[in-house]
Amino acid sequence: MSKENVLFQVEEDALDSPVQEDEGAGSRKHLIFTVDDLKIGIDAEQVVEIQNSYTATYLPMMPDYILGIFNMRGQIIPIMDIRLRLGKPPADENILIVIDYNNNQLGIRVDSVDLMLDIPVESIVPIPSQSTQKLVSGMCTLPDGSGTMLVLDCEQLIAHGYGD
Repeated sequence: MSKENVLFQVEEDALDSPVQEDEGAGSRKHLIFTVDDLKIGIDAEQVVEIQNSYTATYLPMMPDYILGIFNMRGQIIPIMDIRLRLGKPPADENILIVIDYNNNQLGIRVDSVDLMLDIPVESIVPIPSQSTQKLVSGMCTLPDGSGTMLVLDCEQLIAHGYGD
């Protein structure tokens, strides 16, 4: 009986077979945006929408980095300015990225959206434990060689956006 007619492969035969790697299995798509010359990435699965224009309703007694709320098709979503959250001055040009993390939505105002890239999971290194930066969970060198990307920690971002 030849190997071509066998329905099931035995373990010894499997060792002789070439292993085909599934490209992209060890990577995740990230939307990369800029804030004051920093490249920041967010898992693409958490991005709901990108908006160029929106109207924010101011809310009193909120931290300065919470710009207010906006209505997106009947859903009220808070808006956080990442520049202000990082202690930077506000920018004239901005784009709103609506993210969803554990069914909590938040609009984050960023300077610009750059591109979507597949980032190998093993290339992302955690932020040092003594770091005071709570909104970033890791960093990596971008595969296209365009610089270093900080990985946005959506759990912490949502907690700051909702004041938890």
